[in-house]
Amino acid sequence: MSAYYHPRYSGKPSHNKPGRSGLLIFITVLLIAGLAAGWFVYSAAFDPNVDTAGKSEVFITIPTGSTFDDVKESLYTHGTIIDRRTFELMVRLKKYEKSIKPGRYKLTSGMGNLAIINLLRSGAQQPVNVTFNNIRTVNQLAGRISHEIEADSASIMQLLSDSVFLDSLGVTRSSLYTVLIPDTYQFYWNTNALTFLERMKAESEKFWSGKRSERLKALNMNRHEVVTLASIVEKETNKNDEKARVAGVYMNRLQKGWLLEADPTLVFAYGDFGMRRILNIHKQIDSPYNTYKYKGLPPGPICLPSIASIEAVLNYEQHDYMFFCAREDFSGYHNFAKSIEGHMVNARKYQAALNRRNIFK
Repeated sequence: MSAYYHPRYSGKPSHNKPGRSGLLIFITVLLIAGLAAGWFVYSAAFDPNVDTAGKSEVFITIPTGSTFDDVKESLYTHGTIIDRRTFELMVRLKKYEKSIKPGRYKLTSGMGNLAIINLLRSGAQQPVNVTFNNIRTVNQLAGRISHEIEADSASIMQLLSDSVFLDSLGVTRSSLYTVLIPDTYQFYWNTNALTFLERMKAESEKFWSGKRSERLKALNMNRHEVVTLASIVEKETNKNDEKARVAGVYMNRLQKGWLLEADPTLVFAYGDFGMRRILNIHKQIDSPYNTYKYKGLPPGPICLPSIASIEAVLNYEQHDYMFFCAREDFSGYHNFAKSIEGHMVNARKYQAALNRRNIFK
């Protein structure tokens, strides 16, 4: 019996398959779109997107408590980010707006969005070098520090005026400079006032340990006394190779019970730091800092002395000089004398030089 035969069915597959062709086209379009999207995301992540204005690196600061809008303002205001659209896309993908960390960050030429955001998310900020020297007053110190780290001068002054806090450091307002040693220190930019001062206390303990501690005992002086005398030496001469000799003069006067008669203390007493010539009338001011009237050291330092001046006092030159006067050549060095007669000769030469230059005050 023969099989049933249908005239429209030949037993061979049909070549008319529009459904499969459409599927292939759809898949191809998806692949192309996916590749394009992938390429876009890859470019958004890795293409250079930092404008360093011709430099190899730029720094941005993100204050404590910043929002992403604050970060954008910091980046966009200075034109640091080239393509804001791709940057903000990566921010959303990485959810950076939920993990903003304050600090000072270094962006380098060639960095892409992914590298930028990973850096900011990590909190791996660059430290700053904080240097302070040639400081006269606490207000000046607070202002100088506030230009280097996030802590403002008001917050620093508030702590420096807090007797309870100063007591925790083991100092008073007048002996504060014993825990502030002028040098260069590394801090993170978002350091606050408390952290800064606690670090200074720790650094001072290291500074005063070892040989310096032994020298204090040998001199029978405490840190406050050494820093106070060092502050006078600091303002007497800026020549480091002369400071130990100047310190020796003052140590001789202290040991003999003489008045220190240090002109820089009068300048401090008057508060006129532009004074260039001390006259007899200036020596009449009634102030505990008038070392022409009151024996011994003044109540506290008249400036923040440098390490060189502190070392000069700790290791003062032993000699018989009792007087010194600025040289008439205005070199910054001094003439030293053992007697008042020799000193007056030196003083007259210097006074004549001042008169020739019309310096009368």
